[in-house]
Amino acid sequence: MRQELNNIKNKLVQSKSIFVLAAFVFLLVQSAQAQVRSEIDTTTIRIGEQFNYKIEVETDSSSVVVFPEGQTFLPLEAVEASEIDSLLNASQIVLSRIYKLTQFDSGTYTIPRQKIVVGDNIHFTDSLKVRVNAIEVDTTKQKLYDIKPIIEVEKTSSNWWIWLLLGLLLVAIGAFLIYWIVWRKKPLTEEEEIALLPPYDRAKLAIEKLEEKQLLKVNKIKEYYSELTFIIRKYLDEKVYDRAMESTTDELMDRLNLLKDGNQFPFTKATLSNIETVLKRADLVKFAKSAPEVALAEMDKNTIAKEIDNIKSCLPEPTEEEKLLDLAYKQEQENKKRRRKIILSAVIAISLLALTYVGFGIKYGFGYVNDTILGNENKELLEGEWVESAYGFPPIWIETPEVLRRLDSAAFGGDTSKIETTLFAFGDLTSPLFIQIGTSKVKQTQAQSVDEQKALNMSTVVEGNLKRWEEEGVRNILTKTDKYTTPNGAEGLKTYGNAEFPTKKSDDFAPSEYAIYSFTTQDVIQQIVLVWRVDDDYANDIVKRVVDSIELIPDELAKEDEN
Repeated sequence: MRQELNNIKNKLVQSKSIFVLAAFVFLLVQSAQAQVRSEIDTTTIRIGEQFNYKIEVETDSSSVVVFPEGQTFLPLEAVEASEIDSLLNASQIVLSRIYKLTQFDSGTYTIPRQKIVVGDNIHFTDSLKVRVNAIEVDTTKQKLYDIKPIIEVEKTSSNWWIWLLLGLLLVAIGAFLIYWIVWRKKPLTEEEEIALLPPYDRAKLAIEKLEEKQLLKVNKIKEYYSELTFIIRKYLDEKVYDRAMESTTDELMDRLNLLKDGNQFPFTKATLSNIETVLKRADLVKFAKSAPEVALAEMDKNTIAKEIDNIKSCLPEPTEEEKLLDLAYKQEQENKKRRRKIILSAVIAISLLALTYVGFGIKYGFGYVNDTILGNENKELLEGEWVESAYGFPPIWIETPEVLRRLDSAAFGGDTSKIETTLFAFGDLTSPLFIQIGTSKVKQTQAQSVDEQKALNMSTVVEGNLKRWEEEGVRNILTKTDKYTTPNGAEGLKTYGNAEFPTKKSDDFAPSEYAIYSFTTQDVIQQIVLVWRVDDDYANDIVKRVVDSIELIPDELAKEDEN
């Protein structure tokens, strides 16, 4: 009996150990699994009112968590998403994010299940319902008006004023430099003011300045006589004999005597004798190191001053012809001076423009600068204000340089009795850039499975596009097809390649690239078509930005919505 009791006791102990171990493993697994919760702060709002949708994830602190991005809450619209908040809870971390949602149509809406990626696992939140109530309007007090028609407005550039201010600043700097360097009336130096005086006044002023220097008191006899003879020679050079400066004393006096004897200048013998005496004494001082008395040197200076007056009185009055020639000469000199200023101004302006062009070219690239100066349509589109909007239903959220215009109802291609399409486009096939968005409702057939129907639908619309392009003159179409996933997880196909598209010029074709992004559910096809010129960097940047902005409801969320 005791043996049996011991066996039973051992079995109970073993069973208890197994139970504790199982419970411990269960707790470990539970702690390793993430918990995802979602909630809204209200279930009823008015049209246009916002409410908070909160997603909370509790997981291990080492796990990477990816929250939903973009418009994944359709038919509700995400207005704003807060920063991710975190809270440590023992060995776990609680991450939360709040989204502000709204809707502008009344009715009951379901927030679709949201995909949360935690590490290598995917979790989905619960779907929630929200009631959007209409705002009651008392028509007896509030007047009702028809909806205003759509009007076209001119698109404003966001940065035109920056370029305008920069251009005005450069023009102002250039104009200031030209004025300051060329056209500004600079104050004259003392030498320049003296040079503008008539020869007689300039000679008399030079004698006064010679006296002010007091060279005789410091025994600078040679320098004194050099300046004194320069004064009289310079005056004679300008008014009597134009080689007086380089002539020797004897040569100069011979010439002055010839002019007197020829009755060209009525010089007196005393004047010529006094001038010759001073000049020869100066030669002795300069070349023979003679040292006359200071009184004699002062007398020579007074003699030269008096003879300058005598020479002036002997000079004949200029004739009218000489006055006119002198006036014409001065006018010609003024014209030459003005022409030099104009040429210098043009050189400075061109140099500033060239330096500015080279500077911007080195910084931004010469192609960019040329396109900025000459204008480039795709560059203006790329740098202008972009528009983010939704097209079709289910909506395709996309960012484009301009709002796409709605086209008449048409078919993508194939049997139009089976595909009804709504189209929106920018440009056309002959434009340097063509963007087209289409949403098609496809009539299903009973003979095919859902997957077969989806594959057939996408193949039909792509082939229809290419066939229509050929009918419109596109040639040499090369095609590749790959799977594609949007940034928010919607899966589809990318059909892309090269072709020669017609231009607005007749019989002219432009090598171009194209890409067709196709997405589909069971009976809806969504498609984005892009066509742009080869080797157009601006168009490449536009296409990349457009493609990166594509947002659709991922397929699994669409299925949850349908369920």
